[in-house]
Amino acid sequence: MIPARIEHLVRADGPAVLLARRFEDAGHALYLVGGSVRDAMLGRTDPDTDLDYTTDARPGRIEEIVGEWADSVFTIGAQFGTIGAILAGVTHEITTFRSEIYRDESRKPVVSFSDDLETDLSRRDFAVNAMALRLLPEPEMIDPYGGLGDLAAGVLRTPLDPGISFGDDPLRMLRLFRFVSTLGFTADPEALAAVMAMRERLAIVSPERIRDELSRLMVGEHVAAALEGLAASGLSEEFLPELSALATQHDPLHRHKDVLAHTIAVVAKSPPDLVVRLAALFHDIGKPETREFGKGTVTFHHHEVVGARMTRARMKDLRFSKDEVEQVSRLVYLHMRPHTFKMGWTDRAVRRYVRDAGPLLEPLNALVRCDVTTRNEKRERVILRRIDELEERIDDLRQREELDAIRPPIDGNRVMAFLGAPPGPLIGRAMDMLLEYRLDEGPYSEEEALGLLRAWAASEGIEVAGE
Repeated sequence: MIPARIEHLVRADGPAVLLARRFEDAGHALYLVGGSVRDAMLGRTDPDTDLDYTTDARPGRIEEIVGEWADSVFTIGAQFGTIGAILAGVTHEITTFRSEIYRDESRKPVVSFSDDLETDLSRRDFAVNAMALRLLPEPEMIDPYGGLGDLAAGVLRTPLDPGISFGDDPLRMLRLFRFVSTLGFTADPEALAAVMAMRERLAIVSPERIRDELSRLMVGEHVAAALEGLAASGLSEEFLPELSALATQHDPLHRHKDVLAHTIAVVAKSPPDLVVRLAALFHDIGKPETREFGKGTVTFHHHEVVGARMTRARMKDLRFSKDEVEQVSRLVYLHMRPHTFKMGWTDRAVRRYVRDAGPLLEPLNALVRCDVTTRNEKRERVILRRIDELEERIDDLRQREELDAIRPPIDGNRVMAFLGAPPGPLIGRAMDMLLEYRLDEGPYSEEEALGLLRAWAASEGIEVAGE
């Protein structure tokens, strides 16, 4: 009896079975493996998901078999045994049985091909991913390492001894916590012990691969458990030492909350958007460098400024894109801004807040709300009410003026013509003056702008053209 949850994978007229038949006709076996099998057994059905396969056929032979079947074929992974085929918008990646091992301090794995399915499965990261679904002649689940039992128990365990699995590919240590985040599973104690013992080996993995795993981890539903595991195991020290440093900011004498626990709580409350969650992760990393003790208090003045600088440096090290670096560091820099207006929001303050946030306004407001983790219900209500007031003031000003396009009523060309001056620092200073007036006073006319410009020029000793 075929479990109902995998029927969509083994339909006789489905692409997986049709592809398996082509391999069978060519004298080769084909098996579904990886996330599609795991997720199907968990009941996470997505008919449009990409599919991964393994086969005894070598890459050149795979390319021949899928050539006439697929809409297009790509061979960029051929040196690692993988040929990709796209059919009806779904990607099918077929990989030769293999083992993948990192040797010594190399960042590039050594791939060797195999003729044995079980050997191929043994070299996969976790038992829940080391199952194969035979498609022909009849569907059959092949599970030599107990992946089905681990799925039922919600446990992440390596097929081989974790020292071997993590030694073969150190990135699997980070992937362990990625699956904690995305699947909600717990890490096997032996796997955790191996991470603690072997964590320094992560240094041989490229920043790009670490970035990709971290990005997937950050948007998982169970991100809090994953971040706690990263910190507790010490693995975060190898690529994100700022995270572990936050745990040292607990000060029982002054009853200041553990900044690491607070940070994880903020991330968990944030929407599953990579930029927002990274900003939540980094928003307080400037606190260790800015901590100061006073009379019965501890302060972190300007930690957002220091934190933005540290965020930029760390994200660049991890090879995040320029846009992601700019957006996340900007959110970190601005996340304390709403708390500086405790006496209420003036039109001037709202305009400057919107101008400084720019397209990040909604993510910034979301981050600020999630940053409220106090157990004092009265204090929480006060802070959230302040944010409510800010958003109400933004909506009110939007109805009265072009709040999202704050600019003077005249442009740089008009200023140059009026002053009779070429492009340069002088025009920049004039435009800054006009923009500051717009932020302070709201919309004004072109005639008023020229009057302001005339008065400013006189104060600067500049003779206006034609006057």
